[in-house]
Amino acid sequence: MNGVSGPVSPGRRRFLTGAATLGAVASAELWLPGTARAAETPVPDGVFSLGVASGDPLPDGIVLWTRLAPDPLNGGGMPDSVVRVEWELAEDDGCRKIVRRGVAQARPELGHSVHVDVRGLRPGRTYWYRFRVGGQLSPIGRTRTAPHPHSSGGRLRMALASCQNWQHGYFTPYADMLAQDPDFVLFVGDYIYESTPSATGVRRHEGTGEPYSLVQYRNRYAQYRTDPDLAAMQANAPWVVSFDDHEVDNDWAGEIPQDPDKQPHDAFVARLTAAYQAFYEHMPVRATAIPNGPHIQMYRRLEFGRLARLNVLDTRQFRSDQVTSQEAAQDPSLTMLGAEQKQWLLDGLHDSPAVWNLIASQIMMAETDLLVGEGKLWYYDAWDGYQVERNQLMEEFADIRNPVVFTGDRHLTMISDLKKDFADPDSDVVGAEFVGTSISSSGDRDHAAFHAEWDPRMPDNPHWKLIDAHCGYHLFDIRRDAIDAQVRVVDTVRQPTATSSTLARLRVEAGRPGVEVV
Repeated sequence: MNGVSGPVSPGRRRFLTGAATLGAVASAELWLPGTARAAETPVPDGVFSLGVASGDPLPDGIVLWTRLAPDPLNGGGMPDSVVRVEWELAEDDGCRKIVRRGVAQARPELGHSVHVDVRGLRPGRTYWYRFRVGGQLSPIGRTRTAPHPHSSGGRLRMALASCQNWQHGYFTPYADMLAQDPDFVLFVGDYIYESTPSATGVRRHEGTGEPYSLVQYRNRYAQYRTDPDLAAMQANAPWVVSFDDHEVDNDWAGEIPQDPDKQPHDAFVARLTAAYQAFYEHMPVRATAIPNGPHIQMYRRLEFGRLARLNVLDTRQFRSDQVTSQEAAQDPSLTMLGAEQKQWLLDGLHDSPAVWNLIASQIMMAETDLLVGEGKLWYYDAWDGYQVERNQLMEEFADIRNPVVFTGDRHLTMISDLKKDFADPDSDVVGAEFVGTSISSSGDRDHAAFHAEWDPRMPDNPHWKLIDAHCGYHLFDIRRDAIDAQVRVVDTVRQPTATSSTLARLRVEAGRPGVEVV
């Protein structure tokens, strides 16, 4: 059974940044015999430039991640050979009380990434971890296991993030997220952007064009991981990640690119293959996500004891191609999830023992009617473009215990009631959806212009409870009786530091579908 972390107990937090800082601690700890160390492959200095991360916690386990990359923006800079990487997991932030240690292999065919699936741990516990190659020590990371599978109380603090465009700004919301100390981060897509370098951006993408090859995608991920606020947040809490479109190509669907006239099928399949592999190499996910060519297993289920069940969807790989009209969007043959994933989701919702049934959807599930007045105008890349399947899910939600959907993609905060029938304003409310704003994508907005454009659409979308265009993230305190949400925003992403604030507070009460501003 999978699982995700519970609350973090009070205590010191340290993000140590390298061998010099750790030398006093590690000097007496010879992790391998001298003969074994002498046989290690010589590596350049600076192999831990991309930091450390953890993810997908279980009650007894956690994935620990790093990637050896002394020259991160030029393919990594590692020798073309297998490198032994020692790892330790401890009960203290100085890594003195070791509970697990071992050796992993960083293989060139996987970009010298390391994914250690540690088991045999205690549920609901905070741990610290680090890696070693030769005389080089990684930063110390902090993580946490999931609560006991039968645990039914307590509080879970979750941060929702998405859409971090390097060129649109610094990732300043993560500095505030770190201070809020979430138990885990749910990242629902657009970790990188595949766009070409821009001379007018706040920061400039590496390379000379869009990534297509494996090395190009590796370089793009490596650049993003050098952002200090992102690196610190990834080192201090486990992450649950999925991808949306920009990890590959804007608005792709299945094996169909955005521009099939410019990307032949075979070329796009090769691009998918490279993009999936680079995604795996840079994310703290289990070996079940090792790609098989242009296919990757990403939808999965994580348990938070009996408090919550999280269903992480894949809304890109199995979908029908996007349509372009209102009539076409109502074609019953269209699918967002594919038959197998849809049945998996419904089975997991109906047999859930949890108080809260959470869904990570990448793209918005509630209706967005862009046309002021009579008629409808939808975003066809979102669930609005797959009307029949979305409406079927809404009917199922009516019989599900406390469904709540978490989404990204829009670069906006859009918080809504989910309706059994969006065509009927008097239809029953069957759930709630939080569309998290962007970390940096679309940058600092003209908020007066945003509201001048979007506020007139509110009467046509009565299920919307809050819309806003600030960059930031959403923070959730999940308890048995309610989910309390905060919309945390920053005043700018155009500078390396920012001032954070709570834009709004909302609540979803158990047994009462929908969301209210408080």
